Amino acid sequence: MKRAPFVVIAALVAAALVSYVVWGERMLAFIGLGSDTSTYLGYVEGETSLIAPPIAGRLLERPVDRGGRVKKGDRLFVIDPVVAKAEVARAEAALAEAKARYENMLTGKRQEEQDVIRGQRREVEASLALAEVELKRQAQLLERAYTTRQAYDQADAQVRQLRSRAASLAAQEKVGDLAARPDEIDAAKALVVQNQANVDQARKKLDDLMPVAPEDALVENTFFNVGEWVPAGSPVVSLLPDFRVKLRFFVPEEDVARARPGNEVSFTCDSCPSGLKATIIYVSPRAEYTPPVIYSQSARTKLVFLVEARPTKLATPLQPGLPVAVEPFGTAP
Repeated sequence: MKRAPFVVIAALVAAALVSYVVWGERMLAFIGLGSDTSTYLGYVEGETSLIAPPIAGRLLERPVDRGGRVKKGDRLFVIDPVVAKAEVARAEAALAEAKARYENMLTGKRQEEQDVIRGQRREVEASLALAEVELKRQAQLLERAYTTRQAYDQADAQVRQLRSRAASLAAQEKVGDLAARPDEIDAAKALVVQNQANVDQARKKLDDLMPVAPEDALVENTFFNVGEWVPAGSPVVSLLPDFRVKLRFFVPEEDVARARPGNEVSFTCDSCPSGLKATIIYVSPRAEYTPPVIYSQSARTKLVFLVEARPTKLATPLQPGLPVAVEPFGTAP
């Protein structure tokens, strides 16, 4: 019976040895004494995109749901576009009118209008020829005293009037063949440019009421249901793009001097292919005592700095929240 405590102690020692063989490396890593000290630990963070309409309106369609996936160009939602479509139609009509005026100034009068003026000129010239013959006859009769001075003056006045009318029509015909004055043409062209800008703006407003996915993404959340009123600028859908992710990891105080934006780092993660690279985009200027997620007990007593890096040349997207291990930086210059 006295040997029982010895047997119990021996069993406990044997169990401890077996546990060390099986779990020792993991336990040392957990308390900061194992292989984890040779890497910088962190995680993958996704960058959410909030998609919101710039104009308030009623939500007519929302073909996406939380947790679903969208491809680039897929429709996300539709805000009632009746008013926006009317603005587009009005702007397009004003543009068409401005273009017609501008082109009309470049070409002068229409051929039909010019034909009318030419016909009137030829008619006046024919009448003028007859009036001149009559004036000549009246002059001869006046010399022989076969007519009165009044008849001669009437014939002379008729010739003068027809000559003036013929000259006026000839001038109109000449002006009709010309384009408008340069300053009028410039003003008409500026009006076309202005109306084109109005059309572009109206179409942009209409497109903003029916946005599409900018890239392949996961639908992280939805905030309004069909039929609800959406205030201007309020997100309707939040997306988590597949490749818009970054690594957030923590570097000890003694290594942070080697972490510089633009430097490339290597990292690994569970079930990920080898050779993954990332480029440092941010180094926190302030130290902290523990990262948001405590990866090892020894980290509580160490100053660490947050570093962010953007993965490069990813074949498959990284899942946000996935733990990563970043290889140590090279020797400081």
